[in-house]
Amino acid sequence: MKVSLLNIFSFTKLLNLFGSVERTIDVSGSDRKENDIEHSYQLAMLAWYIADSNNLRLNKELLLKYALIHDLVEVYAGDTFLYSKDQNDHDTKKDREESARVRIEKEFPEFKDLHASILCYEKKEDKESMFVYVLDKLHPVFQIYLNDGKTWKSSRITLEMLIEKKGDKALLSDELLPYWEELLLLLQQKESHLFHHPEN
Repeated sequence: MKVSLLNIFSFTKLLNLFGSVERTIDVSGSDRKENDIEHSYQLAMLAWYIADSNNLRLNKELLLKYALIHDLVEVYAGDTFLYSKDQNDHDTKKDREESARVRIEKEFPEFKDLHASILCYEKKEDKESMFVYVLDKLHPVFQIYLNDGKTWKSSRITLEMLIEKKGDKALLSDELLPYWEELLLLLQQKESHLFHHPEN
């Protein structure tokens, strides 16, 4: 067999590291933060659910692959907070993630489909990658909304800030745009309850 038990142990360790990457999103009903494995699994299930339930003409295998690997480089690059005021975090994100991608490829050269999938996702040249990219921007909004806006309030995020960061990106998937538009109306209706208000 090409892949030895030691290889499997090594890849399991990588997945464990992936699960140790803490995001800024609070787990609903808990004091702990969501991790990258939880986020990626939920994203995969949501992509599958939305695509299948709406009979979308999308390759479900690709959707699942992209969702599962879209943040894998964060194993070594770390998660970059969307609203971080540290400009260096944003300026170095692309280089950190590319270095991480190369490192993963060197550590697991036998997993060719993984590396090809990461590159395809990064290029955003098919509808599946764009769908997952946009859903990845919406998923945290779903999570924070269901948790009564806790992360927005604790991180001093306003609705205007959210729209500025996510509004244009939500336009990149025709399949998900109606959900963003409906979500935006809901957030506007509950803005005073869900978001930070500078005057407070």
